[in-house]
Amino acid sequence: MPELYKIELERDGLHRNLGGGFPKGAIVIMQGKQGAGKSAVSQRLLFGFLKNGHSVTMVSTEFTTKSFLDQMKSLDYNVVNYLLNRELLFIPSYPLIGKARERTDFLDRVMNSKQLYERDIIFFDTFSALVKNDIDEHKAIRTLAFFKKLAGMNKTIIMTLEEGDIPENVISPFKSDADIYISLNMQMMEGTTVRTIMVKRYVQSLLPVVEATGFRIEPLRGFIIDITTVA
Repeated sequence: MPELYKIELERDGLHRNLGGGFPKGAIVIMQGKQGAGKSAVSQRLLFGFLKNGHSVTMVSTEFTTKSFLDQMKSLDYNVVNYLLNRELLFIPSYPLIGKARERTDFLDRVMNSKQLYERDIIFFDTFSALVKNDIDEHKAIRTLAFFKKLAGMNKTIIMTLEEGDIPENVISPFKSDADIYISLNMQMMEGTTVRTIMVKRYVQSLLPVVEATGFRIEPLRGFIIDITTVA
């Protein structure tokens, strides 16, 4: 049976809906439209991993280091000490790829940056934004093979994808081979935006997995399961 990287936080109970955490050596895809909550769910998972003694690397297209720390603090997910202790490595994408301009060598740079893979879990948020100018079917297969090699070393890779960023024929190998595939959905109900975590695939779950989990994000409270949004 696979071991888990745990995400348990008593304050929200998300771990009870997601099988306790993610298996060591898993490839995880989280896909959704803009605004569906990809970064918010990633931040909750990241904090859960850290609180359970696991080390994390986060590569982000969304935040600078300061704005990331401010965002986490606003959700009562204070990660400063983890950053100082090097249990967390945060890498904003612009320093990694240079100035805010298109690059066509990003995937090669990612695969050759050994520091990214020294920790237990590696997040790419948003992966599709990072690679959309640099990926084709051939590079997709090569990158997936690289991630599988890392998974064989018990590294868990978590990628968020924004719908429409990458052609389906290019991204489909990632989705087909992912151990965990999560779709983040949002819809309007009575004037309110409702967000849902839909678990499409979860291979080798140690504990029960809930197919649909409604959630919301609140300042100073972070991730909250919303039982009223899922019938």
